Amino acid sequence: MPAPGRPRGFDRDAALAAALRVFWTHGYEGASLADLTAAMHINRPSLYAAFGNKEALFAEALALYERQEGAPLDRLLEEAPTAREAIAATLRHNARVYAREGFPRGCLIVLSQVVGTPESAAVRTVLAERRRAGTDALAARIARGQREGDVAPDVDPARLAAFYTAVLQGMSVHARDGASEAELMAIAETAMAGWPARPAGGECGGTTPP
Repeated sequence: MPAPGRPRGFDRDAALAAALRVFWTHGYEGASLADLTAAMHINRPSLYAAFGNKEALFAEALALYERQEGAPLDRLLEEAPTAREAIAATLRHNARVYAREGFPRGCLIVLSQVVGTPESAAVRTVLAERRRAGTDALAARIARGQREGDVAPDVDPARLAAFYTAVLQGMSVHARDGASEAELMAIAETAMAGWPARPAGGECGGTTPP
């Protein structure tokens, strides 16, 4: 039998996907319980019975977002043959997805909660941790490039990763403001023009990717 307050035929996965869209569109604080329950086609008791509370629902929606949106980025970082190509592919991928038709624009993790009330401090902390994890992933890929010889040894991976994280976050804001995919791609290409020169002697071989 369904849990108390939960309608018959309740599809938890579909409800969670609907909640993700609401949080992605309106942010954590901007997503009211009325917005959430309307999109999820359930009432408040059903929401509490299935997910606990709004913060717990957001945590599950964030995990779903990371599974859906983060997996392609993980593959790009892992499979690209050089660090430069990995970062370039990441920027280009996000330029495309930030401006997709039929989806909320920009990145949930960047846009959902930067400032807010004291009551949502825990949510801000979680999102800040996720943003730092993204920066750390870029830094790790750059450090791998140093080990493999395609990034100069004097490059600071943390500083370079922080720069490209700032570019990605700015692209997310531009997307929410209505920037087109072409405009976001132009930002990505301009940012890649600042990639540090390769080590002298061509240790990594080949030519510099576009």
